[in-house]
Amino acid sequence: MRKQRYDEEKVTVASDPVCPLCLRPIPEDAPQSRHHLIPKLKGGKGGETVLLHHICHKTIHKTLREGELARSYNTVEALRSHPELARFFEWVARRPPHFLGRAR
Repeated sequence: MRKQRYDEEKVTVASDPVCPLCLRPIPEDAPQSRHHLIPKLKGGKGGETVLLHHICHKTIHKTLREGELARSYNTVEALRSHPELARFFEWVARRPPHFLGRAR
């Protein structure tokens, strides 16, 4: 008898929030985190945040420095328009919502 992988058992529901970057649902049990649109170190403490898949959040911070985020990439639209991030979000959008691969 073949053992079923845990990933195959995970289900998303229509009420799950959607990651505004990769546009995949964020199930309750999927790795997730809040991103400060203006980094806390640059005056964004207590400011607007967005719920993201953890891998999307890690990739943002691996790609852009705090100053760049505060100055030029402080909206969802700006983040989605960054060439390297846009390629990543397009790529990860084809993965299941629980995907945990390494940030690019």
